[in-house]
Amino acid sequence: LAHSKGLWLCAAESLTAGLVASGLASLPGASKSFIGAIVAYQDQAKSQLLGVSSSLIANQSAVDPEVAAQLATAASHKFALAMGLPSDKVLAVSTTGVAGPDSVGDKSPGEVYLAVARGDDVQVYAELFQGDRDEVRRAATTRALALLREHLEAL
Repeated sequence: LAHSKGLWLCAAESLTAGLVASGLASLPGASKSFIGAIVAYQDQAKSQLLGVSSSLIANQSAVDPEVAAQLATAASHKFALAMGLPSDKVLAVSTTGVAGPDSVGDKSPGEVYLAVARGDDVQVYAELFQGDRDEVRRAATTRALALLREHLEAL
C-alpha cells in the first residue's frame, strides 16, 4: 500500500524493541516500502540517536505523548535523509510505554503512546493495554501496524 502511494515506512521503537520492524519486514514485498527501524530502548539512546529532549524525559519520563511524537518525527527525518527523500515521503511510527510488570514513575503497566509522523506532521495516540509484559508489547505492535495502515488508507 505504501509503495503504491509513493511512500516509504520506518519505525522508532522503544517499548516494542523491534517487533514493529519485524512485523513490517514479514509482509510480502516489504523491501519496496520498508526502510528500517531504530530501536532506542534506553533513554540516553532516545536522546542521542533520535534527538528526543533529555529534559523532557527527565521531567516526564520516556512514557509520554511528546516523546512518542519526537521519536516518530525524528525517524521520518533521519530515514528520509538517509534515502535522499523529502521527509513527507517517509511515514514513521513510534512506540513508547510501560510493558510491566513494574510501573515507571506514575505510569502504570500497559500505558502506551504511539505516534505516526510524515515529516513534521505528527499524530499521537494514547492506549491502555491489559495483560502481562508480552501481551502489552504485542498489543502495542498490532496497534502500531494498524495505525500505519489507517494513515496510508487515508492518503
